[in-house]
Amino acid sequence: MHRSALAGFIIDCRVDHLRSAAEFWGAALGRELRPSAAEEDAGYVPLEKKEDGLTIEVQRVAHESRLHLDIVADDVEAEARRLENLGARRVQMIRDWWVMEAPTGQRFCIVPLRGGGFPNPPTVWP
Repeated sequence: MHRSALAGFIIDCRVDHLRSAAEFWGAALGRELRPSAAEEDAGYVPLEKKEDGLTIEVQRVAHESRLHLDIVADDVEAEARRLENLGARRVQMIRDWWVMEAPTGQRFCIVPLRGGGFPNPPTVWP
């Protein structure tokens, strides 16, 4: 048994100036920027969390700009297998999360649950 829930959205931007892109999206969504100085966070600018509990980040990418969602799971491997059984495929492991592709072509990530619990009520899977 494992649990998963929608974690949030990542705004993929093919840009030279990530900060400018993050400033636009922060203003558009009414969220302050929460940049991180940590080396592993280079290429990402998180926006503030609100009551909705969603994580929204602006990310610099080499592919076309798009939006992708993140699913948070307390067992990333079990969630990847569950979604593969539904027709998704694994694309790439990055650090401790999987980039997946839906049968319809959209990319999304399965990220591990970190301290603080789920951002919203999770679904319990057998």
